[in-house]
This record gives sequence, structure tokens and C-alpha cells, in this order.
Amino acid sequence: MTVVTWDHVHLRSPDPEATATWLRDVLGGEIVRGPGRIDVKLGGANIFIAPLEPGQAMNPPPPHPHQGLDHFGLAVKDIDAVAAEIKAKGVEFTREPTTIRPGVRICFIRGPEGISVELLERDKKYA
Repeated sequence: MTVVTWDHVHLRSPDPEATATWLRDVLGGEIVRGPGRIDVKLGGANIFIAPLEPGQAMNPPPPHPHQGLDHFGLAVKDIDAVAAEIKAKGVEFTREPTTIRPGVRICFIRGPEGISVELLERDKKYA
């Protein structure tokens, strides 16, 4: 059987610097600068942020729900405290913290460029 591991998620942004800064300031990512690009290390994964070229035609993010990539999920500890912390930073929640089934509590936030980000905590205390 083929074995794969995650290498990166690739985003496109009209303002890669602002996108990287948001990922750092809201989610605790580490900005890594390289020749001609900016990356963010986040939760053990790499996020590559490519700029849009001036005049390059680009489609807007699709409305939710849609086919294809829907969101990316990040595990956190103490989801309610994390939610309160990022809410104080002005982050928009598209779904407030909710226990969706025993042992799993989630919320969704809107990231830069309309990216949907799920934060989740798996813990038996959410029965």
C-alpha cells in the first residue's frame, strides 16, 4: 500500500503578507520567508502562500457549501478558551463552539480570503 504524509497546503492571496500575519497572529503560525514567497509553519504543516500576479484573472472563493475542498481543521486544547481568545481579536465565527457528538467539540472561523477553518477538540469531557 502506498504511504503518504502531508507536505503542505497551498493558498493564493492578493496580499500574502496579510494572510501570513493573520495565520501567525490568530492561530500561532510561524512565518518563514524565502526567495519570492512567504510560508507559514502551522501545527506541524507548511502553508505556502502564493501572490496573485497583477492583472491575473482570479475567481472569488465559492459560497458555502460547495464541491471540492471545504475547509481545513486544526486540533486545539481547551476550545472554549481558544475561541474566546480569537474572538477578542475580532475573528468572525461561522459556527460557534458546539459539541457535535460525544467527545468532539468544534467551531468554524473565517480566515483570510474567505477560507473556512475548523477548530476542534477531541476530549471525553464533551459527553
